[in-house]
This record gives sequence, C-alpha cells and structure tokens, in this order.
Amino acid sequence: MQYLAAGLRLPTNGLDYTILAIYFAVVLGIGFAARASVKTSLDFFLSGRSLPAWVTGLAFVAANLGATEILGMAATGAQYGVAVVHWYWIGAIPAMVFLGLVMMPFYYRSKVRSVPEFLLQRFDRSAHLLSSILFAFAAILIAGVNLYALSIVVEALLGWPQWVAIVVAGLFVLIYITIGGLSSAIYNEVLQFFVILAALIPLTLLGLKRVGGWDGLTGSLEKSHGQDFLSAWGGTGIGDANPLGANWLTIILGLGFVLSFGYWTTNFAEVQRALSAKNLSAAQRTPLIAAFPKIFIVFLVMIPGLVAAVLVPKIGTPGSDLTYNDAIPLLMQELLPNGVLGIAVTGLLAAFMAGMAANVSSFNTVFTTDIWARYVKKDRPDAYYLRFGRLITAIGVLASIGTAFIAASFSNIMSYLQTLFSFFNVPMFVVFIIGMFWKRASMKSGVWGLVAGTTAAMINYFVIYKQGVIDIPTDQGANFVSAIVGFVAGAVVMVAVTLFTAPKPEAELAGLVYGTESPDADEVPEEGDDAWYRRPALLGWGAIVLAALCYVPYSF
Repeated sequence: MQYLAAGLRLPTNGLDYTILAIYFAVVLGIGFAARASVKTSLDFFLSGRSLPAWVTGLAFVAANLGATEILGMAATGAQYGVAVVHWYWIGAIPAMVFLGLVMMPFYYRSKVRSVPEFLLQRFDRSAHLLSSILFAFAAILIAGVNLYALSIVVEALLGWPQWVAIVVAGLFVLIYITIGGLSSAIYNEVLQFFVILAALIPLTLLGLKRVGGWDGLTGSLEKSHGQDFLSAWGGTGIGDANPLGANWLTIILGLGFVLSFGYWTTNFAEVQRALSAKNLSAAQRTPLIAAFPKIFIVFLVMIPGLVAAVLVPKIGTPGSDLTYNDAIPLLMQELLPNGVLGIAVTGLLAAFMAGMAANVSSFNTVFTTDIWARYVKKDRPDAYYLRFGRLITAIGVLASIGTAFIAASFSNIMSYLQTLFSFFNVPMFVVFIIGMFWKRASMKSGVWGLVAGTTAAMINYFVIYKQGVIDIPTDQGANFVSAIVGFVAGAVVMVAVTLFTAPKPEAELAGLVYGTESPDADEVPEEGDDAWYRRPALLGWGAIVLAALCYVPYSF
C-alpha cells in the first residue's frame, strides 16, 4: 500500500476523539470481562468450545474485515470497477460454504486445536511441523501488514506519527487478547463488525447522493471508463485485454478455486472462530452465517471506490496525487460531518485491529499447541501452557510491530499480501483436499506436497513473472497464475510420492478421510436442530444461490 495523499487530513474535533476514546474503553472493558471465563488453556485458545453460532459467525466475517477489505477492496473498485465482486461472490462464498458443509465435521470431530494439528493426525510429524512454522511465520507477517496499513491511514487522516499509531494499536490488541484470550478477541470482533458497518453505510449513501444516485454513478462511469468497467465479466475473454490482467479461466480457477478455497478453508485465523463454537452444528453454521453479510459487504466497499472514480476521474493515474488507496479517506474528508467522522475513523481502526487480532490469536494457538507443547516442552500442566500462551501473545504482538516496520519497505502492500496467500495458503489447501478425499495418500506425501506447492508458486512469481519469462500484465494476474501453479505442483508431487511410500494405516484414518466414520459420529444434535436456520445444508445452498443471483445485474 502506497502512502496516502498528504492533503487528506481530516477536520476532526473533540467530539470525534471522544467517540474514539469511548470505543477503546469498551474494547478494554470486553477484555477484562472475558478474563473471568479463562481458566484453562482450552478457554484461552478456543473459548472452551462454548460460543453460540451467531457470535462465531459474526466474528468469522469480522476477522476478515481488515486492511485489504476496507481500503484495498475500495481501491480495487476504483481501479477495476465492479470486477471487485469476484473477490466476494466467486472468491469467498463457495469456499465458505465448502468449509461449513464439508470440512468443519473433520476439524471439529477430530478435537484439534488448530489447522496444522489436523495434518499431524492425517499425515505425520514432518507435515505438521512444517505447516506450523509456515503458518506462524505468515500470521506474524500479515498482522504486521494490518498494523502498518493502520499507521499509514492514521498518519494521513489524524496526523499521528506512524510509530505512535503502530505502538498504540499493538498495545491495545495485546492487552485485550492477553487478558481475555480468544473470547475477548471474538466478542470484540462482533463489536467491530457493527462499528465497521456504522462507518461504511453512511459513507456509501452520502457518496451515492453526491453523484446523483445509482443512475448518475453508472452514467458517469460509462462515459469516463467504458461499459466493461460496469460489467463483472466484460473484457475477460481469453486473449482479451482488461485492467484486471486476468481472463475468465484464471479468475475462476486461480481466484475462485485455488486462492479462495486455500484461504477460507485452511487459514486458521478464520477456522479458529468456528472451532470455538459450542457444538458441531454451531461450528458448521459459523462460516455459513458469515456468508450472508459477506454477500452484501461488497457493496459497502465497491460503491465508495466507484464514487471516488467519478469525483476524481484521474485518481490513481500519473497525473494525480491521489492513489487508488485514497478512495475511502477521500470520501470521509469530502462527505462526513463531525461525529459521523469520528464513527468512520473508529470503524477504520476497528477494521485494522480486527485483522491484527485474528492473526495474533491464531499465532499464539499454533505456536503454543503445535510447536512448543509438541516439540519443545511436552506433558506440562495445563496451567503452564495457559501462562505460556499469554507470554507468546505478547511476543507475537511485539514481533508484529517489528514486521509492520519491515512492511514499510514494500512499495505495494496489497500485492505483497496476495502473494503471501499464494505461497502459504494454496500449498496447505492442496495437501488438505487430497488428504481428505484420497485414502491412499501416504504419510510422507503431505510434507512434500507443502514443499513442492510453495516452491513452485515462488518460482512462478519471482522467476517466470518477475524476470519476464512469460508476459503477465499485472501483479494480481500473476498471483492467480502462481496459485494455480502451486496447486498443480503440490498435487502432482503428492501423487508421485504416494506411489513410492507407505500409506497411513486404515485404522488411523477414521474421521479424517471423507467416507470414513468418526468415533463420535453419533454425536447428539442440539435441541431444536430441525429448525431451518439450524440446517447447515440449507444455509449453505441459500448463500450460494443468493450470491449467484447478485451476479445477474453485473453479467452483461
């Protein structure tokens, strides 16, 4: 993410800062209130598996409402038009439904505390250790990205020095997670979800009013940017040129399948919210409940981007001092009165803190349960791991502050973040999907699939793309291709290794491979489980149909 324009300083006053102070006080209050429920390490890392589905569902979607979602997707709307809907209706909803209907029974019934721990049960220690290290490393990098993006926004909008914003936000996240554990993070994410909506809804409505409503917006954009700017699929034929730098095949395979499923089904920052649910039914409904607001959040980030493209036609071009990342701050400066401005700033801070908290809380769980307790300090009392979990949370936040300054060395954080997903999430996904659906996949194939997928994605990006071996128009298009290459390489290597190594004993695969029965498969459903809103399959198909219907106006 490039620096925001210096001229975007907001005319904040005492009322705005009062709203901001109240929010921070409530955040800390939730942390102290959640402390009473933290008595064991399970309470700290997974909220004792006690939370209702609506809480975990809102936390699930809020955990994703971070730096890329608010500023990044609005910037994507200003740059590429309504093509941004692909990141939601193709790049999120199907994968969220797949997670709820297919993968959550494997996660929840196996009683794992993390995603890498599932790989230990399905494959072996080498796959488990490698995936744990890769995930812990990526989580700290991504938490640092959220902190750095926050510091850029706060410096431009409020005038705070970057280091002040980084340290203050990092300390607040440290306090409420260290005190209240995952419960504190989740309940704060529910609060942050509504604060973010309170910030984006007035911004969207006032932006539409400024440009003459939807008809005025689309009419202006068609004249200045062409018809394809208002069509999700315009110009995406194979061989056609378009600003996104991707055709329909790479959009569907690269974004819609590999990157999307890799992120939503194996990223523990998201899955952890579902694992904290009170039973299997609630765990399955967590991503499905989250899918419904996810369908409509795209409008709250896309429309401000489109409005900014109308108000400043040259935004993001060499002739303008405004980058695409300035879309949301620009509208905040232009449209919002004091008071509402304070809510909007609070919403932005909430978004960044939610993204950071999700990654820090998943990092402390993976590092404590999958690395420290498994390979360093085994068989210690539960109280020891609870204390260590709090300690490693502090270390994780401090490391995030460090990686936030490292992130400052990258000229485009958005591309950096998407590249990380293609390197780390995609190889994890191919190992999971083959291991879950192919009983013969051997124990050693897991670790080699991870190595091959990550290596192939990196080679494609840094050698084939960056060195110009193959001409790919944009970084975003290169990320889609890297994801496809990483997936194919990981799958091919897993099959090849399986042919020459021993499979896991069939008796140890119960509940870990599709079609095998878990030892507790006869789990008693919660009371009233026949209600329509408690049926995961109905919720899942409903989300997919609704997302598909939303595509209709943008398909022509």
